[in-house]
Amino acid sequence: MLWLVLSWICLWMQVQNPHSIKYNGTMQGLKYIWRTEGLRGLFKGNGTNCARIVPNSAVKFFSYEQASHGILWLYRQQPGKEDAQLTPLLRLGAGACAGIIAMSATYPMDMVRGRLTVQTEKSPRQYRGIYHALSTVFKEEGPRALYRGWLPSVIGVVPYVGLNFAVYESLKDYLLQTNPFGLVEDNELSVTTRLACGAAAGTIGQTVAYPLDVIRRRMQMVGWKGASSVIVGEGRSKAPLEYTGMVDAFRKTVRYEGFGALYKGLVPNSVKVVPSIAIAFVTYEVVKDVLGVEMRISD
Repeated sequence: MLWLVLSWICLWMQVQNPHSIKYNGTMQGLKYIWRTEGLRGLFKGNGTNCARIVPNSAVKFFSYEQASHGILWLYRQQPGKEDAQLTPLLRLGAGACAGIIAMSATYPMDMVRGRLTVQTEKSPRQYRGIYHALSTVFKEEGPRALYRGWLPSVIGVVPYVGLNFAVYESLKDYLLQTNPFGLVEDNELSVTTRLACGAAAGTIGQTVAYPLDVIRRRMQMVGWKGASSVIVGEGRSKAPLEYTGMVDAFRKTVRYEGFGALYKGLVPNSVKVVPSIAIAFVTYEVVKDVLGVEMRISD
């Protein structure tokens, strides 16, 4: 439940109107949700998120394995590289490909999850559920609306995934080579140490890519009739902004709210994302070991 609540708070902080701010921090957000919507409000968007995360994870892992084999095959076509193995750089490329494919395949679900999460009882348009939200957006705003904000998401996936893998692998290599504080046993790092490496990777990756996530969320709200009470107003007006594209969204966000607006909700997002990334990395490697699969992230 904590993961869901933090997602809820992060989303609201990213898109809320600066002239009608409901809260500025995580604790204020928790109090506001409990006071205005009660226990039920803590689970808003949970069904959509569950429906999205299962196919997203499946597509991501499948795409990663296929991209790894494909990139390695292409790399081995070069003269003198016939016996080459996957390098960290090649794995970064495979991870980026997997992230883009998985995000694109489930993006409409992510888009409606955002709207379901931030809609209130005062919103003119009330989405009754996942299917109703998808069909309503499709009919009223067109099929392109389901992929509004897709470009900043694609651009954000590359540094996000790239830095996650690069930092994780670099930290592990450094620890294995230097063995500070006796962390290495039998030429292996403990689960706790690998979790710490994953947490560091997640912190750096999501901090660098976070502004693109804010822009993505704001672009997803454009065209929604119920967004006027939620998203950023232009100048001193409380009317929602209309963004013509990613660059325009960046420009207007910084102009009317300052550069710091690009990092709204970073703290609750970090509390949510950093441990999940760390656990994902370690779980992936441990499961591969248990199943006896030869290929691992660290190979």
